[in-house]
Amino acid sequence: MATLQLDLAERSYPIYIDSHLLQAGELLSKHIRGQRVCVVTNNIVAELYLPALQQLLSNFQVDEIILPDGEAEKSLHNFEKIMSHLLENTHGRDSTLIALGGGVIGDITGFAAACYQRGIDFIQVPTTLLSQVDSSVGGKTAVNHPLGKNMIGAFYQPKAVLIDIDSLQTLPAREFSAGMAEVIKYGILGDSIFFEWLEHHIEDINAQIPAVLVEMIQRCCQCKADIVSADETEAGCRALLNLGHTFGHAIEAEQGYGNWLHGEAVATGMVLAAKLSVAMNLLEASELRRIESLLAAFNLPLDAPDTMNFTSFIKHMRRDKKNIGGKLRLIIPNAIGEAVMRDDISEDMLQQIL
Repeated sequence: MATLQLDLAERSYPIYIDSHLLQAGELLSKHIRGQRVCVVTNNIVAELYLPALQQLLSNFQVDEIILPDGEAEKSLHNFEKIMSHLLENTHGRDSTLIALGGGVIGDITGFAAACYQRGIDFIQVPTTLLSQVDSSVGGKTAVNHPLGKNMIGAFYQPKAVLIDIDSLQTLPAREFSAGMAEVIKYGILGDSIFFEWLEHHIEDINAQIPAVLVEMIQRCCQCKADIVSADETEAGCRALLNLGHTFGHAIEAEQGYGNWLHGEAVATGMVLAAKLSVAMNLLEASELRRIESLLAAFNLPLDAPDTMNFTSFIKHMRRDKKNIGGKLRLIIPNAIGEAVMRDDISEDMLQQIL
């Protein structure tokens, strides 16, 4: 089993990566301090994995909240539904929430944990590739609003993250590809050696060879853990993890949450950021082609929706959380393995790219 530690002083926590973790009862139970547990999941994941989790938790008093599947469900309405369930079932500060699912479930469960009685424990059990390599680690929790993605939320760390790679066997191919966008992101923003490793392991990754998946997920989690340990609340280097996200969030909001998967939007966003960098004479055109080639190898989109133009992009980008003083701040790659934040990119320059 691969085990990492995200170091945040008294809020540090372990990240476990292996097969068969949904059969490892002692590993889970040692991170639950009380007797009350509430599992938050969705209808698809519940059918696949909730019985196994319930068996692991047989020594605890457990109830469940089962939400519909989809990005559109990461809403204030469902946040209120979780709050009402916890209150109606008299959960206290010694209760633990368990997020069993992908990024939507992890984000909304974490936000509920941060808010309920001003903060209770929660544990991440991510079941999609995207959530395993990105959203389950680092303590970003949120819900969406029609005017912007993840604009209502909190930084709130879990007590542990259990990543069972066996759950990827039931993941639809499109969802697996979407997760690969976040994997590739780590190579572009800060690890050229990892990017090259991905180029050499395309077939093994697509075949989901267990040892290759564990190594890939571990490298992604280690990269994110190092960045979050240095900058938990995104005052500096953590913003680099948003490579492709400013463009991507605009696509998601404009197209309607769930019509483009988050990873698909991020993939296109990274291509747009790379094209912008080429136009600024920073990124070599050959490196843009490598980025596009690797994304295409995992069936990810490279082009923005035909229905979107500069106007539809910029209205969302002006609301981005990284912006300060009305200035757009974008993450762009200077090279494969090096990304920077820039606040000197004019809207005229963006219009040429978009």
